[in-house]
Amino acid sequence: MVKTLQPVSWEAEEYIVKDHNVLWYIGLFLVAGGLSTIAIIYHGWTFLALVIVIVITILVFSLRPPRKIKYKLDNKGLTEGNLDHPYENFRAFGILKEGKHYSAVLIPKKRLGLSVKVYFPKGSGEEIVDMLGNHLPMEEVKLDFLDKIVNFLRI
Repeated sequence: MVKTLQPVSWEAEEYIVKDHNVLWYIGLFLVAGGLSTIAIIYHGWTFLALVIVIVITILVFSLRPPRKIKYKLDNKGLTEGNLDHPYENFRAFGILKEGKHYSAVLIPKKRLGLSVKVYFPKGSGEEIVDMLGNHLPMEEVKLDFLDKIVNFLRI
């Protein structure tokens, strides 16, 4: 039975900011230089263009500060800024702890659907879990392969 709960609102950054020291940037350019050299030697111009685009994208995202996004959970679903995510699009939710940061992960019903991951302050966790648990079953979630790579590379 679904209880009527008060909406929960909070504001959080869209992603966790990772530390990037000089060695991180040197490593990025060394790897990019090595891959570019291989591409030039084997005349892989498409691969070279791909390496350049990936490096530029990583640099832009590593230098750009995260936006603050307003979130709201109510009896209809999650509102992320101006984007609505109704509960009927998801089969379950889970809570992830990454270091000192907490996030709620909404797991899609569709096999190839994208999960929705939102960060929240520790103090709002109980209200958020109560609201989500009122509409969706809770499952254990783990970082997927791509998340593990992103965390390892500190992107």
